[in-house]
Amino acid sequence: MAARSSWKGFIRLSLVSIPVKAYTASSSAGGEISLNQLHDECHSRIRYKKVCPIHGEVANDEIVMGYEFAKDQYAVIDPAELEKLRSESDKAVNIDTFIQPEEIDPIYFTDRTYYLTPDGPAGQKSYALLHQAMTDENLYCVGQVVLHGKEQLVLVRPAGKLLSMTALHYETQVKPASAFEDELVPIEFSAEEIKLTKMLVHATAEKEFDLSAYKDLYTERLTQLIEAKVQGEELVVAPADEPQTIINLMDALKASVAKAQAVAPAKARKAKKAPPAKKMASSARQRKTAKPRKKTG
Repeated sequence: MAARSSWKGFIRLSLVSIPVKAYTASSSAGGEISLNQLHDECHSRIRYKKVCPIHGEVANDEIVMGYEFAKDQYAVIDPAELEKLRSESDKAVNIDTFIQPEEIDPIYFTDRTYYLTPDGPAGQKSYALLHQAMTDENLYCVGQVVLHGKEQLVLVRPAGKLLSMTALHYETQVKPASAFEDELVPIEFSAEEIKLTKMLVHATAEKEFDLSAYKDLYTERLTQLIEAKVQGEELVVAPADEPQTIINLMDALKASVAKAQAVAPAKARKAKKAPPAKKMASSARQRKTAKPRKKTG
């Protein structure tokens, strides 16, 4: 089944308008496992009902939106009326400026990123031109758009052959790092300490970073626990290694450097011959039992 776009509009740069569709970049695959709240006594699921104090429980199609302008007095707002408020500029990502990638701190990124694709044949060439220009010049652009009824600051940047759009926090929504600098105290360190720390950093660094090497191990272990519970088994966990206690900072740095330097060649060899990832065959799947549900969206 083809993915459904979550937004349609335009990228507007001066007098150029590029029709685009937005698809959410987040994937439900490998997402969190959703645990339900149960009554401890009978294990029945806890339910949440939408209740009117006069008429009791109400269905979703009987619910409207309203603004409280005085105590218990509301102005009812119809979604169709909200749609009429949107101007043509609201339906566009209005590009304000182009910036170097390092000019925007990732601390302002939200968790909402979308892939933008051309919406129809008419937008293909202008989309490709903008993507090529931004890639060649190594530029991102900042603009504003109305998403979900709210004006949103966004960052548009190349993502492979596509353009992506990430919603940003406004500056007033992020606490500056300087607000916590009073937690620091003046520190002096020796040339040997900084040398060892840099050696540790370089020994731990990788020439080619592979994000796919990182897995959600907690969710995997939780899946195993649930599958074992479904089968009436107990999950046996091997005892963790006792952490090595090193009190002296110099000793800790030297030991860490030695460990990182020993591990680096093995990681390089492993990266060169990385086999295809194997899927864990779960006992619940083998026995055709129910799997834990995962969150979507």
